[in-house]
Amino acid sequence: MNILLFSIFRNHSERETILFGIFAIIIILFLVLDLGLFHKQARKISTKSALYQSIFWVFISTCFGIFIYAYDDSGAEGAVEYFSAYLTEYALSVDNIFVILLILKYFQVKEEYYHKILFWGIFGAIVFRAIFIFVGALLIAKFHWILYIFGVFLIYSGIRIYLEDGDEKIEPEKNPILKFCRKYLPVTKGEHGGRFLVREQGKLMFTPLFLVIILIETTDLIFAVDSIPAAFAITQNEFLIYTSNIFAVMGLRAMFFLLAGIIDKFYLLQKGLSIILFFIGAKMLLDIWHIEVNVYLSFTVIIATLILSIVFSVIIPRRADD
Repeated sequence: MNILLFSIFRNHSERETILFGIFAIIIILFLVLDLGLFHKQARKISTKSALYQSIFWVFISTCFGIFIYAYDDSGAEGAVEYFSAYLTEYALSVDNIFVILLILKYFQVKEEYYHKILFWGIFGAIVFRAIFIFVGALLIAKFHWILYIFGVFLIYSGIRIYLEDGDEKIEPEKNPILKFCRKYLPVTKGEHGGRFLVREQGKLMFTPLFLVIILIETTDLIFAVDSIPAAFAITQNEFLIYTSNIFAVMGLRAMFFLLAGIIDKFYLLQKGLSIILFFIGAKMLLDIWHIEVNVYLSFTVIIATLILSIVFSVIIPRRADD
């Protein structure tokens, strides 16, 4: 019996649809196992466990890239685009990690609740980034010039990040969504065992941890404004963009527990990210003059910049006034 296959992507590739199905099974399976089996009880994640989880997600993400190379119609070029988008998103997540850590410290959240909060934060990122990416792909398909706007925005973001002093500041009281929640939602005091919703005197109340989730989600959306246009600058294949983006996000939580205490050591990574954003923004604008930058060159620039940023951060001492 023949099985009718259809593609959810613009290039009508049945192979990409099958690979996307495999991707969806992997993500759903590990989300269910993570919260339903491995972390039923709130507990602090050790550095050793975080290291194993980080290695695991890098391994899974790499294997998926190999599947793209072996089975997808895009072949080697598609695999290189996938890894380029993955590395870019993974690197941009470092800034996200630092801001999330500041949010958790600001609200004085106990470390045993970090995992649960990050789980639901990442679950929200999976949903919202899907909306961002597929709406963006539809708009680009109709209005190709949007890519040039992305290019200008990325160059601006690269310059802005390069000139920043690296000292992140968060002001939750100025977040409009958080202000709305505090004004119109009944919010209780205390963490209530890590729950987000409780019943007090017969009335449903939200806990402060729910507000933390809201703030983390809005922060992720702000970071997505940089990362998703960057991914579109690398490839316009929404299958490659979404899978690479989500695999990077899935590894974000483990990387958070791994790097939370040493993230400030990689002080030059921010400069490296700014160079990457500037490069891919310029690459996108060169299309106006029909100048195409080879995907292999793009991948080389991205990975070389990241490696050099990390290496120089380690071997060159940070000045006291930095």
